[in-house]
Amino acid sequence: MPRLEHVNLTVTDCHATAAMLEKLFGWHIRWGGPAINGGHSLHVGTEDNYLAIYTPDTSLTKAPSSYGHPGGLNHIGVVVDDLDAIEAKVIALGMTPKSHADYEPGKRFYFDDPDGIEFEVIAYD
Repeated sequence: MPRLEHVNLTVTDCHATAAMLEKLFGWHIRWGGPAINGGHSLHVGTEDNYLAIYTPDTSLTKAPSSYGHPGGLNHIGVVVDDLDAIEAKVIALGMTPKSHADYEPGKRFYFDDPDGIEFEVIAYD
């Protein structure tokens, strides 16, 4: 069966984003090094899957809402065991949980990281 290995994202500071993901989800940096156009990439996640986070060697401009154009990344969903513990970490890192919902078979909330990337955090019953 095919499986998703990684998603590649552009962020303003791959080291700061990796540190945030490590604190929130207990992930680790699997690899890091030079990348396209003089940038730098880090792979952060688990042994089986990860986010490849890329920071170019140039300044970035904020993209419009992803929900309004083809190919937009709308959010990243992460399944966790303890939703409340992750929400507390999100708050402790200065981000704001939003759009809480209970649905069959679980619960969820969303938050935007400092680059405006939306994460959905889900816990299944």
